[in-house]
Amino acid sequence: MMTALIVILVILAVLAFWAIGVYNRLVGLRNRFKNSFAQIDVQLKRRYDLIPNLVEVAKGYMKHERETLEAVIHARNQAVSASSKAVLDPADGASVQQLAAAEGTLTASLGKMFALSESYPDLKANQNMIQLTEE
Repeated sequence: MMTALIVILVILAVLAFWAIGVYNRLVGLRNRFKNSFAQIDVQLKRRYDLIPNLVEVAKGYMKHERETLEAVIHARNQAVSASSKAVLDPADGASVQQLAAAEGTLTASLGKMFALSESYPDLKANQNMIQLTEE
């Protein structure tokens, strides 16, 4: 009788330690998920902060390409808005999808601006433009 009680207590103790281990692993994975999204958010914010500088440098050279520059600015603002919504709840699939769509639009408009900048040799050779484009 006493040995059966000891065996049951040992089994319960093992199950308790196992449950605690599983819980700690799940909490660790959740924290890694949130940290990963935070790292992505930092890089996106850095990108958003650099875009106005890039637009200002390009404005001087491409005055008649105003529509493209305005599209880049609009796309950046949409991406910033979508990013702030996604940061509030990174597990919300809809907000992450909106962020991905806004990033796609921003990338497309930046690509168009970079394509236009290729046709301006002075802009292409400008050191500020080269540095900002690489960043």
